[in-house]
Amino acid sequence: MKAIPPPIIYKNISELLRDMDMPKPLHPLVALVNYDREKGGRNIVGKKFMIDFYKISFKKDFRGQIKYGQGYYDFEEGGMAFLAPNQLVTMSEDESCLDGYILFFHADLIRNYPLGKNIQQYGFFAYGVNEALFLSDKEKKVITGLFENIADELDNNTDVFSQDVLVSQIELLLNYSNRFYNRQFLTRKAIHNDLISQMDTYLNGRFENQSGGIPTVPEVAKHLNVSPRYLSDMLKTLTGQSAQQHIHDRLIEKAKETLSTTRLTVAEIAYQLGFEHPQSFNKLFKRQTNLSPNAFRKSFN
Repeated sequence: MKAIPPPIIYKNISELLRDMDMPKPLHPLVALVNYDREKGGRNIVGKKFMIDFYKISFKKDFRGQIKYGQGYYDFEEGGMAFLAPNQLVTMSEDESCLDGYILFFHADLIRNYPLGKNIQQYGFFAYGVNEALFLSDKEKKVITGLFENIADELDNNTDVFSQDVLVSQIELLLNYSNRFYNRQFLTRKAIHNDLISQMDTYLNGRFENQSGGIPTVPEVAKHLNVSPRYLSDMLKTLTGQSAQQHIHDRLIEKAKETLSTTRLTVAEIAYQLGFEHPQSFNKLFKRQTNLSPNAFRKSFN
């Protein structure tokens, strides 16, 4: 059997740009590739690699089908994708030839700024490629302007304000991306409602099968073919609940149904729902309903 080569690991931006046949970065901790001017990367197309820095890609004129959950949906807008350090990347043929920008920046650039602590709040760095951000024409103009501002700053002579300005511009780019993702959740509500319906069907099946323990967010997200963070952010926008809260709600509804329609003991119900210990079930049920399972059963009767 032919051995699968290990991924290439890039610890700094300069090494990656060199292998992409791109000019050296103007700043050691941040680089902006403008595919309107530079075409490169073909020699790493199809190769797997990991980067030790952040990557934000913006494709101006993306057209085609993108998978959401179990279905495919057509888009005519540009798109953005976000990657955190130490995630596995495979550069596609499309990425090496489309017009747009790719911004790379190292964690050291933002480490001594509030953004260094807050960047984990931007959940889209944990989204999958099939959960990219799709932009309207108006949004594309905003994003293009932000990338152009970063390009202008990188072209300026470095001074004591350069890093402050660059970090501020990156943070503004992330905040606009956050706003546009929230819009995407809302405008594609029908798509996401279908995803929620599929999630509930899966959870009901898991509770009925009485095996495999309590469903987890990663398990459900894998079944729906979305990332756990995307699932939670989408649910938070549409329902006000995280994915974990949604699972707990469905679990408690199933418990109420079983408590009110069967003579199973509380312990038997707990094991049936996937709990290893009845005490854990009692604790969750009381936290969710302000009643113990036995008190709920008595009040129902």
